[in-house]
Amino acid sequence: MRKKQIVVTIAVVAIMGYLYSLPVKGFLKPKENTQASAKIPAAKPKVTLSADAVSAMARQGLSTAQLQQINVLENKLKSANGTDKPALQKQLAEAWDNANQAAPAGFNYLAIARESNAFADWIAAGNRFNTAYKLTQDTSAQSTYIANAVEAFSHATQLQPENLEAKTGLGVAYVNGGAMPMQGIALLLDVVKKDPKNHEALLNLGMFSMKSGQFEKAVERFKTLIAQKEEVEPYFYLAESYKQLGKKEEAIAAYERCKELMGDPVAGQRIDEYIKELKK
Repeated sequence: MRKKQIVVTIAVVAIMGYLYSLPVKGFLKPKENTQASAKIPAAKPKVTLSADAVSAMARQGLSTAQLQQINVLENKLKSANGTDKPALQKQLAEAWDNANQAAPAGFNYLAIARESNAFADWIAAGNRFNTAYKLTQDTSAQSTYIANAVEAFSHATQLQPENLEAKTGLGVAYVNGGAMPMQGIALLLDVVKKDPKNHEALLNLGMFSMKSGQFEKAVERFKTLIAQKEEVEPYFYLAESYKQLGKKEEAIAAYERCKELMGDPVAGQRIDEYIKELKK
């Protein structure tokens, strides 16, 4: 249940950022181009933020109890010897996870992975950094998260070349980073070819289709996801895709179902604005 709550919380936060980045009025004309031309950064991502800087920023969103727990663990880690560090880093990563702070959790998993070179540790680090990228609009932070995600998933794919989770994570990081979008899309398409119902690959292919104006393709991806399980993110992006295609009734229905699943009054008010505008 705890994991489900975290997933829903992350989805709501990500969607809130998307909601407030777009105007309520108007439709976009679909572009006649390929997914590879999506509006994504062209420069190769670089690490510009340290783990300490990310930890300091994340502390601002912690409760008193969470902050106390983090402080205790970080102080122990500073004075720990080599053999004790991995266990403390794992505890610290889990504490950040419980506080819904993916970025500092990612740095701790990354430190563990660099020592262990274990597949599960690289995957844990990569997943947190891809999530952190999704939850921030800070471009310098995004560059750091992408670079770290690429490092983590590259190591994971070296250890298990055919693992679909590793391929998906690396594909998402490549496209988000903009340095190798074609390679990233190819990885995600390969995942879907082998596993047509793969959640993360379908979700991200749908989102990348939206970015490149291929809303019909996006609709297909999101409908496939919803047919498997009704979730907040695919419903929201399905609504957005219908909206951009001018399919008002379908967009309204998808927005309304998304709002029901979110259960967040603030996000719900913004979605109501979208629905009101579509009904005019």
